[in-house]
Amino acid sequence: MMPAQLAQPIIRRAVENALLEDLGQAGDLTTQATLSPDATAVAVMNVREKGVISGIDLARAAFAQIGDGLKFEAHVADGDLVTPGQDIATISGNARLIMSAERIALNFMCHMSGIATFTKRYVDEIEGTGAKICCTRKTTPGMRAFEKYAVKCGGGSNHRYGLDDAILIKDNHIAVAGGVKQAVAAAKAFAGHLVAIEVEVDTLEQFGEALDAGATAVLLDNMKPKLLREAVHAAKGAARLEASGGINLDSVRKVAETGVEFISTSQITMAAVPLDIGLDIKIDI
Repeated sequence: MMPAQLAQPIIRRAVENALLEDLGQAGDLTTQATLSPDATAVAVMNVREKGVISGIDLARAAFAQIGDGLKFEAHVADGDLVTPGQDIATISGNARLIMSAERIALNFMCHMSGIATFTKRYVDEIEGTGAKICCTRKTTPGMRAFEKYAVKCGGGSNHRYGLDDAILIKDNHIAVAGGVKQAVAAAKAFAGHLVAIEVEVDTLEQFGEALDAGATAVLLDNMKPKLLREAVHAAKGAARLEASGGINLDSVRKVAETGVEFISTSQITMAAVPLDIGLDIKIDI
Protein backbone atom coordinates (compact mmCIF):
# COMPACT_ATOMS: atom_id res chain seq x y z
CA MET A 1 0.00 0.00 0.00
CA MET A 2 1.37 3.39 -1.02
CA PRO A 3 1.98 5.73 1.97
CA ALA A 4 0.23 9.08 2.31
CA GLN A 5 1.80 11.76 0.16
CA LEU A 6 4.18 14.35 1.51
CA ALA A 7 2.86 17.92 1.65
CA GLN A 8 3.94 19.87 -1.42
CA PRO A 9 5.08 23.00 0.50
CA ILE A 10 7.51 20.84 2.51
CA ILE A 11 8.88 19.34 -0.71
CA ARG A 12 9.23 22.72 -2.42
CA ARG A 13 11.10 24.25 0.51
CA ALA A 14 13.51 21.33 0.92
CA VAL A 15 14.28 21.15 -2.80
CA GLU A 16 14.74 24.91 -3.05
CA ASN A 17 17.22 24.88 -0.16
CA ALA A 18 19.10 21.96 -1.70
CA LEU A 19 19.32 23.68 -5.10
CA LEU A 20 20.52 26.92 -3.54
CA GLU A 21 23.16 25.02 -1.59
CA ASP A 22 24.43 23.29 -4.73
CA LEU A 23 24.22 26.16 -7.23
CA GLY A 24 25.70 28.85 -4.99
CA GLN A 25 26.07 32.33 -6.42
CA ALA A 26 27.34 31.50 -9.91
CA GLY A 27 25.37 28.39 -10.82
CA ASP A 28 26.64 25.19 -12.42
CA LEU A 29 29.98 26.29 -13.88
CA THR A 30 30.81 22.95 -15.51
CA THR A 31 27.50 22.70 -17.34
CA GLN A 32 27.60 26.34 -18.43
CA ALA A 33 31.13 25.88 -19.72
CA THR A 34 30.50 22.68 -21.68
CA LEU A 35 26.89 22.69 -22.90
CA SER A 36 25.11 25.00 -25.29
CA PRO A 37 22.17 26.90 -23.73
CA ASP A 38 19.79 25.32 -26.25
CA ALA A 39 21.11 21.74 -26.07
CA THR A 40 18.45 19.15 -25.30
CA ALA A 41 18.68 15.60 -24.04
CA VAL A 42 16.83 12.61 -22.63
CA ALA A 43 18.06 11.16 -19.32
CA VAL A 44 17.05 7.99 -17.52
CA MET A 45 17.19 7.37 -13.77
CA ASN A 46 18.17 3.76 -13.24
CA VAL A 47 18.42 1.65 -10.10
CA ARG A 48 21.56 -0.52 -9.78
CA GLU A 49 20.44 -2.81 -6.93
CA LYS A 50 17.34 -4.41 -5.46
CA GLY A 51 15.38 -2.14 -3.17
CA VAL A 52 12.28 -0.13 -2.33
CA ILE A 53 11.65 3.25 -3.94
CA SER A 54 11.03 6.42 -1.98
CA GLY A 55 11.34 10.08 -2.98
CA ILE A 56 9.84 10.24 -6.47
CA ASP A 57 8.05 13.53 -5.70
CA LEU A 58 11.29 15.14 -4.53
CA ALA A 59 13.08 14.09 -7.71
CA ARG A 60 10.19 15.46 -9.75
CA ALA A 61 10.35 18.72 -7.82
CA ALA A 62 14.09 19.08 -8.35
CA PHE A 63 13.68 18.96 -12.13
CA ALA A 64 10.62 21.23 -11.99
CA GLN A 65 12.19 23.89 -9.78
CA ILE A 66 15.50 24.13 -11.64
CA GLY A 67 13.73 25.86 -14.53
CA ASP A 68 10.87 25.65 -17.02
CA GLY A 69 10.45 23.09 -19.75
CA LEU A 70 11.64 19.75 -18.38
CA LYS A 71 9.38 16.71 -18.65
CA PHE A 72 9.58 14.17 -15.81
CA GLU A 73 7.97 10.77 -16.30
CA ALA A 74 8.03 8.34 -13.39
CA HIS A 75 7.93 4.62 -14.19
CA VAL A 76 7.51 3.50 -10.57
CA ALA A 77 5.76 4.75 -7.45
CA ASP A 78 7.01 5.18 -3.91
CA GLY A 79 6.83 1.86 -2.10
CA ASP A 80 7.50 -0.18 -5.26
CA LEU A 81 10.05 -2.97 -5.20
CA VAL A 82 12.71 -2.55 -7.90
CA THR A 83 15.41 -4.78 -9.35
CA PRO A 84 18.92 -4.04 -10.69
CA GLY A 85 18.87 -2.39 -14.09
CA GLN A 86 15.30 -1.13 -13.80
CA ASP A 87 14.54 2.34 -15.19
CA ILE A 88 12.54 4.36 -12.67
CA ALA A 89 12.12 7.73 -14.42
CA THR A 90 12.79 9.53 -17.69
CA ILE A 91 13.61 13.24 -17.89
CA SER A 92 13.68 15.15 -21.17
CA GLY A 93 14.27 18.74 -22.21
CA ASN A 94 17.00 21.33 -21.77
CA ALA A 95 20.30 19.54 -21.13
CA ARG A 96 21.70 22.24 -18.87
CA LEU A 97 18.70 22.04 -16.56
CA ILE A 98 18.86 18.24 -16.41
CA MET A 99 22.53 18.27 -15.47
CA SER A 100 22.13 20.99 -12.83
CA ALA A 101 19.25 19.24 -11.01
CA GLU A 102 20.59 15.69 -11.35
CA ARG A 103 22.50 15.45 -8.07
CA ILE A 104 19.75 16.96 -5.93
CA ALA A 105 17.18 14.53 -7.33
CA LEU A 106 19.51 11.58 -6.81
CA ASN A 107 20.56 12.63 -3.31
CA PHE A 108 16.98 12.65 -2.09
CA MET A 109 16.05 9.42 -3.86
CA CYS A 110 19.16 7.43 -2.89
CA HIS A 111 18.86 8.42 0.75
CA MET A 112 15.13 7.88 1.09
CA SER A 113 15.11 4.66 -0.93
CA GLY A 114 17.93 3.35 1.25
CA ILE A 115 15.81 3.91 4.35
CA ALA A 116 12.75 2.32 2.72
CA THR A 117 14.83 -0.69 1.67
CA PHE A 118 16.38 -1.19 5.11
CA THR A 119 13.00 -0.80 6.79
CA LYS A 120 11.57 -3.48 4.50
CA ARG A 121 14.24 -5.91 5.74
CA TYR A 122 13.06 -5.40 9.32
CA VAL A 123 9.41 -5.69 8.32
CA ASP A 124 10.09 -8.93 6.44
CA GLU A 125 12.07 -10.31 9.37
CA ILE A 126 9.07 -10.11 11.73
CA GLU A 127 6.39 -11.13 9.23
CA GLY A 128 3.55 -13.05 10.85
CA THR A 129 4.20 -11.89 14.42
CA GLY A 130 1.72 -9.02 14.46
CA ALA A 131 4.34 -6.54 15.65
CA LYS A 132 5.08 -3.29 13.83
CA ILE A 133 8.46 -1.71 13.13
CA CYS A 134 8.66 1.96 14.12
CA CYS A 135 11.22 4.67 13.58
CA THR A 136 12.33 7.15 16.26
CA ARG A 137 13.26 10.83 16.51
CA LYS A 138 16.85 9.90 15.63
CA THR A 139 16.76 11.43 12.16
CA THR A 140 18.95 13.75 10.08
CA PRO A 141 18.23 17.37 11.10
CA GLY A 142 15.94 18.96 8.53
CA MET A 143 15.11 15.61 6.93
CA ARG A 144 12.71 14.10 9.48
CA ALA A 145 9.53 14.35 7.39
CA PHE A 146 11.23 12.65 4.44
CA GLU A 147 12.96 9.95 6.48
CA LYS A 148 9.78 9.06 8.35
CA TYR A 149 7.92 8.99 5.04
CA ALA A 150 10.58 6.64 3.66
CA VAL A 151 10.04 4.32 6.64
CA LYS A 152 6.37 4.09 5.66
CA CYS A 153 7.36 3.37 2.05
CA GLY A 154 9.24 0.35 3.40
CA GLY A 155 6.22 -0.90 5.32
CA GLY A 156 7.19 0.51 8.71
CA SER A 157 5.26 2.77 11.07
CA ASN A 158 6.03 6.17 12.52
CA HIS A 159 6.56 6.97 16.17
CA ARG A 160 5.89 10.56 17.23
CA TYR A 161 7.12 13.15 14.73
CA GLY A 162 8.44 15.56 17.32
CA LEU A 163 8.19 16.72 20.89
CA ASP A 164 4.80 18.32 20.27
CA ASP A 165 2.53 15.46 19.16
CA ALA A 166 2.72 13.01 22.08
CA ILE A 167 4.10 12.71 25.61
CA LEU A 168 6.94 10.24 26.10
CA ILE A 169 8.16 10.23 29.69
CA LYS A 170 11.76 8.98 29.69
CA ASP A 171 14.16 8.02 32.46
CA ASN A 172 15.45 11.56 32.94
CA HIS A 173 11.91 12.94 33.26
CA ILE A 174 11.16 10.25 35.86
CA ALA A 175 14.31 11.07 37.79
CA VAL A 176 13.49 14.77 38.02
CA ALA A 177 9.76 14.24 38.64
CA GLY A 178 10.44 11.91 41.55
CA GLY A 179 9.15 8.65 40.11
CA VAL A 180 6.93 7.02 37.53
CA LYS A 181 3.70 7.68 39.42
CA GLN A 182 4.47 11.37 39.90
CA ALA A 183 5.52 11.86 36.27
CA VAL A 184 2.42 10.21 34.83
CA ALA A 185 0.11 12.07 37.21
CA ALA A 186 1.65 15.39 36.18
CA ALA A 187 1.39 14.48 32.49
CA LYS A 188 -2.28 13.48 32.81
CA ALA A 189 -3.07 16.75 34.57
CA PHE A 190 -1.32 18.71 31.82
CA ALA A 191 -2.36 16.91 28.63
CA GLY A 192 -5.59 17.11 26.70
CA HIS A 193 -7.67 13.97 26.33
CA LEU A 194 -6.37 13.36 22.79
CA VAL A 195 -2.68 13.37 23.76
CA ALA A 196 -1.20 9.91 24.29
CA ILE A 197 1.05 9.36 27.32
CA GLU A 198 3.83 6.80 27.00
CA VAL A 199 6.32 5.92 29.75
CA GLU A 200 9.80 4.46 29.23
CA VAL A 201 10.71 1.82 31.82
CA ASP A 202 13.61 -0.58 32.22
CA THR A 203 12.39 -2.78 35.07
CA LEU A 204 9.22 -4.76 35.70
CA GLU A 205 8.72 -2.77 38.91
CA GLN A 206 8.59 0.48 36.94
CA PHE A 207 6.36 -1.25 34.40
CA GLY A 208 3.82 -2.08 37.09
CA GLU A 209 3.91 1.52 38.33
CA ALA A 210 3.26 2.80 34.79
CA LEU A 211 0.25 0.50 34.39
CA ASP A 212 -1.15 1.48 37.79
CA ALA A 213 -0.72 5.16 36.93
CA GLY A 214 -2.78 4.74 33.74
CA ALA A 215 -0.18 5.24 31.02
CA THR A 216 -1.54 4.90 27.49
CA ALA A 217 1.56 3.01 26.36
CA VAL A 218 4.74 1.69 27.91
CA LEU A 219 8.14 1.58 26.24
CA LEU A 220 10.11 -1.42 27.50
CA ASP A 221 13.70 -0.30 27.17
CA ASN A 222 16.58 -2.76 26.75
CA MET A 223 14.63 -5.70 28.16
CA LYS A 224 15.51 -9.28 27.26
CA PRO A 225 12.81 -11.40 25.56
CA LYS A 226 12.03 -13.20 28.83
CA LEU A 227 11.17 -9.93 30.59
CA LEU A 228 9.25 -8.71 27.55
CA ARG A 229 7.06 -11.81 27.65
CA GLU A 230 6.41 -11.28 31.34
CA ALA A 231 5.40 -7.69 30.68
CA VAL A 232 3.04 -8.69 27.86
CA HIS A 233 1.40 -11.27 30.14
CA ALA A 234 1.08 -8.83 33.04
CA ALA A 235 -0.37 -6.01 30.93
CA LYS A 236 -3.34 -8.04 29.70
CA GLY A 237 -4.04 -5.35 27.12
CA ALA A 238 -4.20 -2.51 29.65
CA ALA A 239 -1.60 -0.51 27.70
CA ARG A 240 0.08 -0.71 24.33
CA LEU A 241 3.57 -2.13 24.63
CA GLU A 242 6.67 -1.09 22.71
CA ALA A 243 10.11 -2.65 22.83
CA SER A 244 13.20 -0.58 22.15
CA GLY A 245 16.92 -0.39 22.80
CA GLY A 246 19.72 -2.06 20.83
CA ILE A 247 17.39 -3.99 18.53
CA ASN A 248 18.88 -5.04 15.21
CA LEU A 249 18.16 -7.49 12.40
CA ASP A 250 19.65 -10.36 14.38
CA SER A 251 17.44 -9.82 17.42
CA VAL A 252 14.24 -8.28 16.07
CA ARG A 253 12.43 -11.57 15.40
CA LYS A 254 12.90 -12.80 18.96
CA VAL A 255 11.61 -9.49 20.27
CA ALA A 256 8.57 -9.59 18.01
CA GLU A 257 7.70 -13.11 19.11
CA THR A 258 7.29 -11.93 22.74
CA GLY A 259 3.96 -10.36 21.84
CA VAL A 260 4.83 -6.67 22.01
CA GLU A 261 2.82 -4.54 19.62
CA PHE A 262 5.56 -2.15 18.51
CA ILE A 263 9.32 -2.37 18.05
CA SER A 264 11.16 0.93 17.67
CA THR A 265 14.68 1.18 16.33
CA SER A 266 16.89 4.04 15.22
CA GLN A 267 18.72 1.64 12.89
CA ILE A 268 16.24 2.09 10.03
CA THR A 269 16.93 5.83 9.77
CA MET A 270 20.47 6.12 11.15
CA ALA A 271 22.16 3.04 9.70
CA ALA A 272 20.51 2.68 6.30
CA VAL A 273 22.87 2.62 3.31
CA PRO A 274 21.73 4.75 0.34
CA LEU A 275 20.24 2.79 -2.54
CA ASP A 276 22.43 2.93 -5.65
CA ILE A 277 20.52 4.99 -8.22
CA GLY A 278 22.10 6.77 -11.18
CA LEU A 279 21.19 9.02 -14.08
CA ASP A 280 22.47 8.54 -17.61
CA ILE A 281 21.98 10.57 -20.76
CA LYS A 282 20.47 8.17 -23.30
CA ILE A 283 19.47 10.14 -26.36
CA ASP A 284 20.36 13.50 -27.87
CA ILE A 285 17.30 15.08 -29.48
